[in-house]
Amino acid sequence: MKTNKVINAQEAVELIQDGQTIGIAVSGHAGMPEELFEAISERFLKTGHPKNITVTHGAGSGDFQDNGGTATISHDGLIKKIITAYIGASPKTAKMAAEDKIECYFFPQGVVTQLFGEIARKSPGLISRVGLGTFVDPRIEGGKVNNVSKEDLVKLIDIEGEEYLFFKSFPIHFALLRGTTADTNGNMSIEKEGKIMESLPLAQAAKASGGKVIIQVETLVEPGTLHPASVVVPGIYVDHIVVAQKPQRQTMGTLFNRSFSGEVKIPASNVNPLPLNADKIICRRAAMEVLPGPVNFGIGIPQGIGNVLSEEGVADLVTTVSEIGNIGGIPGVGLDFGHHYNAEARIPHHSSHIWFDGGSLKQAFFGLAQTDKEGNVNAAKFSGKMVGPGGFINVTAGCQEPIFCGTLTARGLEAKIEGGKIAIAKEGTEKKFLDQVEQISFSGKQARKDGKHCLYITERCVFELRDEGMTIIEIAPGIDLEKDILAQMNFKPVISPDLKLMPEGIFKPEWGELKSILEAKLKNK
Repeated sequence: MKTNKVINAQEAVELIQDGQTIGIAVSGHAGMPEELFEAISERFLKTGHPKNITVTHGAGSGDFQDNGGTATISHDGLIKKIITAYIGASPKTAKMAAEDKIECYFFPQGVVTQLFGEIARKSPGLISRVGLGTFVDPRIEGGKVNNVSKEDLVKLIDIEGEEYLFFKSFPIHFALLRGTTADTNGNMSIEKEGKIMESLPLAQAAKASGGKVIIQVETLVEPGTLHPASVVVPGIYVDHIVVAQKPQRQTMGTLFNRSFSGEVKIPASNVNPLPLNADKIICRRAAMEVLPGPVNFGIGIPQGIGNVLSEEGVADLVTTVSEIGNIGGIPGVGLDFGHHYNAEARIPHHSSHIWFDGGSLKQAFFGLAQTDKEGNVNAAKFSGKMVGPGGFINVTAGCQEPIFCGTLTARGLEAKIEGGKIAIAKEGTEKKFLDQVEQISFSGKQARKDGKHCLYITERCVFELRDEGMTIIEIAPGIDLEKDILAQMNFKPVISPDLKLMPEGIFKPEWGELKSILEAKLKNK
């Protein structure tokens, strides 16, 4: 059947009306239909339309420098509301939310992506335990993160004596998606992408809402060219095709890497070793807790744990699992977060969170921005700055052993590491261990109720969440307990009666002890 679905970006965005909702399936630059967003921006600046739109996406959109992503359309009057898990990758959009120029709702990343599936089947919403006890819980903030966000999008419900959160469905008028290749019928493949996003349920959600699906691709081919198994969005869902006029960025920091897309495998030796600093000390100590098998490393300092595993020659004992859906291989760091070199498998974003929510992952490592005397952790909002929790809430709720990794203080911290010891040359000006966090992304109370084992690893000490409270169980060689730890906290922790020294080896340029540690765990598994 001949179709005429191919139009240009300007024609595509002319279809978007004031007040409608746009859904995108993105992670950084992965899946981001930049030329469609550029066309929306151009149209608005010329005509004032479309205005007052709602934008929804799961993972972050942008590269932390406002080069693309939702920053492209972050003009006063264009966006009215944003529903997402992460806004920090687009500082311009985050600033608008912080200044109450747009409504902003933060949901767990898995909730957003799975909610698209509920919208697709015309369900009233998504039922989940993810978010209980956090700022998403309507007894706390209900996911509303600024003064102009008034709508109740989350409800607390009871099912057979158990508490759940109910996230309400909303219509998707346009799904703006990105692929690599499309045939003229609209069948879309993603061979140059390094992630399988939630494009399929988002497209289905748009069709169920009476909306339209517009795809942006690099190459247009004849029907029958694509292998059926390579099609991630079938043409029966696609209304229009836009062929990109310039290369599409694969990650936030990389235009295209064949290892990320799975075309080639690179030697593990090509991954650069980390410099010996406070972050590496944290990664080394955290690596000692790693259990052989599947493990997740979150954004920030934990990304470096994979590098440590490679340096120590034990990467083959661990299967790294990205919240976006990459499995195995070596996790990318920094602006390549979520992509894996040499991945052995890849599943869709929303499916990945189903696995996390089901409690199948035993252990995961997370960044530590703020914590408090209850063991709560804040990963979403600091001093009025909007970031969002990303997949943090889903993975911390689902895993049995959440381990938080970060320096004891922030902003200006300088540490001197030599001779198997660490000294604080310059203390950070911002305390991270507070009496009470600004916003609860992880509930220590809920974690204790669920029987989780929680560690908080810093460069100078290790805490464990116990019934009696946050407890220091290890201290680094060279560190003074009173001056370097207690004086830098806003609450008094419990000091374990059997306080130990952190291993001296992790403070030396060459370590070499991790393999025996993990092999012993494997033997006793």
